[in-house]
Amino acid sequence: MRLADLFPTSHFTPHDAECDVGGLSFDSRTTQKNDVFFAVPGTKGDGRNFISDALNAGACALVGQDENAAFNVPYVRVANVRLALAQAAARFYPAQPSTILAVTGTSGKTSVASFVRQIMSECGHQAAAIGTTGVIAPSGRHYGALTTPDPITLHKICDELTHDGVTHVALEASSHGLDQYRLDGLRISAAAFTNLSHDHLDYHVDMDDYLNAKLGLFRRLLKEGQAAVINADDAYSNQVIAACAEAHLHILTTGFRGQDLILRSVDMTDQSATMTFDYRGVSYSAHLALVGDFMIANVMVAMGLCLSAGEKIEAIVAALPKLVGAPGRLERVAMMHHVPIYVDYAHKPDALDKVLRTLRALVKSRLILVFGCGGDRDRAKRGEMGAIAQSLADVVIVTDDNPRNEDPASIRAAICAKAPSALNIGDREQAIRHALEITRDGDVVLIAGKGHEEGQIIGSQVLPFSDHNVVRSLVQEMTR
Repeated sequence: MRLADLFPTSHFTPHDAECDVGGLSFDSRTTQKNDVFFAVPGTKGDGRNFISDALNAGACALVGQDENAAFNVPYVRVANVRLALAQAAARFYPAQPSTILAVTGTSGKTSVASFVRQIMSECGHQAAAIGTTGVIAPSGRHYGALTTPDPITLHKICDELTHDGVTHVALEASSHGLDQYRLDGLRISAAAFTNLSHDHLDYHVDMDDYLNAKLGLFRRLLKEGQAAVINADDAYSNQVIAACAEAHLHILTTGFRGQDLILRSVDMTDQSATMTFDYRGVSYSAHLALVGDFMIANVMVAMGLCLSAGEKIEAIVAALPKLVGAPGRLERVAMMHHVPIYVDYAHKPDALDKVLRTLRALVKSRLILVFGCGGDRDRAKRGEMGAIAQSLADVVIVTDDNPRNEDPASIRAAICAKAPSALNIGDREQAIRHALEITRDGDVVLIAGKGHEEGQIIGSQVLPFSDHNVVRSLVQEMTR
């Protein structure tokens, strides 16, 4: 691709315009010969400080926001480097699935994206999901590290999926990803909102700032007349509905308070649920192999996205009994004698509250919880999660999550300050072992915080660790 094709509104000399671009980069450590290097300003690392490294690596052009910059290679000055990066990535990797459905919210994004992928597959489409658990496509599962990948990776994934025959993609849209323009350049067909609660306040100034980042999906990335699916049962739904109305979007609301997909009842057992709902004056019923009111809410949002993409309600309803939960989302990973052991990704206050309340209905004796909080992240939620654990679980074991560069003992102490009766066992495997050792008939065990993750971040290292594998290994050991 020529440099002039990558930046069609910029002016170049004839020689510079013909510059052959080999790739895109915003990290000097991975920059290769003939890459265009984007000097992205940041808080942890400023790309402008690494321009010389990128040039030494062979960058053929630079993109930045500084005026009067002079280099021996073409310099493209833009108002917003992050936005320019996303738009350039969309031109460099131009192929996109015909239907891209995005979902944002504090919790439920992974489940909604997974459910959309499964429903679309049952409806006969080649479908994929991109998000926290990586890329799940017809060709298999490919792990990733971020809820919303960087723009280069994201557009490359979409381009590759398209060439592989994928026509429908469900995509998680995080507040960071939206705020940093990672999704710009994608031709999104419809978008959804699940809920909003305390999270990421180490990045966002306050809850209003956090909400506004989420609303960028609807205000900036959807076009007038496109569909916005909103969980009407969430406390922030009215604000989201108002923003979508202002953007002249087609609004479809779901839930008990929904006006379109209207949830009428949910009957829950320890392994399944039956829900009844109305759509366009017709009543429907579906049996699902899922538990938890929040899971039903996620299913309703997924149904709304599929309807917005043109699927028939009858085909969607037929697919519902076949849905399986996303990895690490209230997943029963083992039974030890008669005690079910669940793993869940809940790592924020509202998510922990919801999963504990869901499991409480299954408990005949005690609800045993093992959890921790991540380091280098929102510190305010640690005490809040400790208080929730103290209130809703009978036995609380506080352990390490991903301490990263913080002192693990300090993180646990902040949690225990609001959960004074909790046991403090730093080693996560030992904490899980203790939880299983003290179980008795009628108990339910929840291991929360890491869900699908297969590593534990300690300092700068990612050490192999899976709650699933540890639980299964311990159960096998203890039931010999």
